[in-house]
Amino acid sequence: MEFFKPGRVYDFMGLRKVTAVTSVTLTIASLVLFFTVGPKLGIDFAGGTEVQLQFRGDVPIAELRQVVEELGFRSPDVIAIAGHPNQYLIRVNEVTSLPPDIEATIHERLDAALDVGITTIRVSGGGDKVSIRLEDDADPSTIRDALAAAGLDVRGEVRRFGPESDHRFEADLIGVADHLVAQLDERLGDRGPEPALRTEWVGPRAGAQLQLSAIKALIYALGFIMLYVAFRFDLRFAPGGVVGLLHDVIVTVGFFIVLGKEFNITTIASLLTIVGYSINDTIVVYDRIRENMARHREMDLWAIINLSTSEMLGRTMMTSLTTVLAIIPFFIWGTQVIFDISLAIAFGIVIGTYSSVYIAAPFTHFMDEKIFKPVREARRQELLAQRKLKKAAAR
Repeated sequence: MEFFKPGRVYDFMGLRKVTAVTSVTLTIASLVLFFTVGPKLGIDFAGGTEVQLQFRGDVPIAELRQVVEELGFRSPDVIAIAGHPNQYLIRVNEVTSLPPDIEATIHERLDAALDVGITTIRVSGGGDKVSIRLEDDADPSTIRDALAAAGLDVRGEVRRFGPESDHRFEADLIGVADHLVAQLDERLGDRGPEPALRTEWVGPRAGAQLQLSAIKALIYALGFIMLYVAFRFDLRFAPGGVVGLLHDVIVTVGFFIVLGKEFNITTIASLLTIVGYSINDTIVVYDRIRENMARHREMDLWAIINLSTSEMLGRTMMTSLTTVLAIIPFFIWGTQVIFDISLAIAFGIVIGTYSSVYIAAPFTHFMDEKIFKPVREARRQELLAQRKLKKAAAR
């Protein structure tokens, strides 16, 4: 299948100024959005509780959001699940409903109720579980009563955990998601939610660590790719590849901010996928440029870039089209999370193809004209001067 007539050369470099202005404008706009509006962080990075609920009756999204706010949850996000009527994803900033000094209160109540020493007490970051280790055995029902006296809502019975010689006990607590579901069921009655389909929570400290890890992943990826391109080709090509990658990532981030999509671990994974796809396409074009530089020594770099990009245009379009066709089913039948990943990858394919043609290769030409060509010319003049001196000395 051929989209373009074989042998035809398109003047891509003739549009380099227009595309450069367009690319710079998009990049600056994305950076402005990033530092002013800011990305909408998911619970992976910001921390919070997320629960997916199926309601028994018809509950409009506006009413549901208002009810959640009236229950005391700050700035909740309520998202309708596409293709599933009356199914919503609710995100709240709260991670736990327990006070900060709850472990000290638990220790005090257990110490009063038990005749054995207490080794450790640990409450999970989401406030949905408490783990206790004692110096000797104790009655689980006594431990449960002590936890209730400390103000904890214990779900079920306290259970032993691990070998009996460890004297460890665990109790499941009613957390933020449980309180939310119970209160919604009470407020909405027959239209209330069924048991939660999915519940997740991330603490603020873990969210900050995930943010740092995500930033490191992007930086490491860009750094190693730059080293690879520098060793694979030469210094003229490496900066163009990295500039193209930075452009793709920044513009994709701006695109997500404009659409109000949230940033989470899966978003970072899609950005890394875009980086890999974009540099692969760029390297294919670079390979053809290098081949044509050896094959057509009489041509300047401008003409070689146009020739090489035109020769690879059909391959680039076929690869991009095939990849887009592969993710179309996810747009139609995928869940909200899958839809967002597919959207990022689809946009990344378009912007990555654009950057390979109109950013990476033209930037390589710019580097050659401004830096490497003057060096070559100076070297040539130096060799000419040396030859003249040799001829003069021979006379």
